[in-house]
Amino acid sequence: MLQERIEGKWLAAFRRVFALNGIGPGIRIAIISETQSRPVLVHLCELAAFDLGASSFHLQMPTPPQMAPVPVKSTGTSWAIAGNRAVVEALKLVEVVVDCTVEGLIHAPEWPEIDAAGARLLVITNEHPEILERTEPKAEDAARVQIGIQMLREAREMRVTSPIGTDLVVDLIDAPCGGTPGFGTHPGAVAHWPGGLCLAFPGKGAVNGRIVMDVGDMNLTFKTYLTSRIDCHIENDFVARIDGDGIDALHFREYLEAWDDRNAYGISHVGWGVNKGAKWVSAAMYDKRDMQAVEFRAIAGSFLWSTGANQYAGRYTLGHFDLPMRNCTIALDGRVAVKDGVLQGELA
Repeated sequence: MLQERIEGKWLAAFRRVFALNGIGPGIRIAIISETQSRPVLVHLCELAAFDLGASSFHLQMPTPPQMAPVPVKSTGTSWAIAGNRAVVEALKLVEVVVDCTVEGLIHAPEWPEIDAAGARLLVITNEHPEILERTEPKAEDAARVQIGIQMLREAREMRVTSPIGTDLVVDLIDAPCGGTPGFGTHPGAVAHWPGGLCLAFPGKGAVNGRIVMDVGDMNLTFKTYLTSRIDCHIENDFVARIDGDGIDALHFREYLEAWDDRNAYGISHVGWGVNKGAKWVSAAMYDKRDMQAVEFRAIAGSFLWSTGANQYAGRYTLGHFDLPMRNCTIALDGRVAVKDGVLQGELA
């Protein structure tokens, strides 16, 4: 059992990451959490801000009640602010919002207004500090992320294939593309720790083909490795059919059905990881309560696809899956970025 207490090594890591995010003497920061946030992360943020001379305060919100038809452990966005105007106005007055909410504010409905006021966001994902220590963002990570984002922005089409049958085509024309190495210093920057993900949000009617998930691939909503194959047929952005006789396909089908919401079947985003500190085997080493499982979204050379909300395609839902896969080949207009799960060229 890992103990959740302040450790000097973790505080040192938080200081380094804060400094990479431009937090220093006199910088105005707000730490926002909720009642179900991991307390040790909030404490580490408070101490790191103090040590670096930042002007900081902490806002804690009640964790909202769960109203979904199934247990929810991953929605992809925090609803903790709940439209509270006093909180929104307070966050608009700072330079950096340090986000310790359980799910993160990146896709929260209040964030665009806060972002427009010039604040930047640092999401400390709700992991055990040992996981954050191991996946600490480094300055040198920025180059691979920027190269990957630029490749996505310049491409018209992504094609993803695998030896077991995946053959997916994604139209990237006008698709918003982004990512983060885990730090950013300009107004409006969005960073999360662990970082190291390059992704695109396809528009309407942009995703078609087949995705075959194999044994050992991951369902991050359930925080589990697959023990059987899931074969998904994608038609005009939506999962149209889910084949597979194992428990994984059964759970996937039944969880999606429980939402009674077609948008839960829609494609949210696609991309790949570049974080060489993130390791596939890690999930075997931790209890589910120790992980938010963000690490596995960013594993170097993995293909990540997600179902659920995609604001750029006009789809909103709380039903959400993040599904990282190994051993895929990702090509952008024929240029191979990832081959059989290994980063290529300047990304390597």
